[in-house]
Amino acid sequence: MGSGVDYELALKAHAVLRGEGSTVAVAESLTGGLLAAALVDVPGASATFRGSVTAYATGLKASVLGVDEGLLAVHGPVHPLVARQMAEGVRRLLGATYGLATTGVAGPEPQDGQPVGTVHLAVAGPGGTLVSSPRLSGDRATIRHGAVTAALELLVGRLPSGAPTH
Repeated sequence: MGSGVDYELALKAHAVLRGEGSTVAVAESLTGGLLAAALVDVPGASATFRGSVTAYATGLKASVLGVDEGLLAVHGPVHPLVARQMAEGVRRLLGATYGLATTGVAGPEPQDGQPVGTVHLAVAGPGGTLVSSPRLSGDRATIRHGAVTAALELLVGRLPSGAPTH
């Protein structure tokens, strides 16, 4: 059994998704599969987790997930609209109720003029798409794990009964 904040968030997400008969799919860049792994750590995840696409190469964001090539050409892969289109793309591609996406700069070097710790997350669902752009700090591993936690928080907060009760 897992422990820690990511496990608790994933557990809550699955419980809410299961309760409403919904599913989630994930599109990852900087997190490189960590978000999908956090979701499948929960026993019974197959009831609500559809799958994931780790589109690490910029071109795959366009060719697989349907992110606008012009947007990528102008702004690069680290942009709030890229996160939005990744979430919408994976939701459509994998036939999920919700799509959850991560893109950003984990370091150690800035990318496309974006500083290390720049992260854009998005959740796409029946009610539209919500984008969050937390500023994270720390080393590469800390930023990647922070992005997973923030993405799970975004998903849980977006779910109908996922709002905090305290």
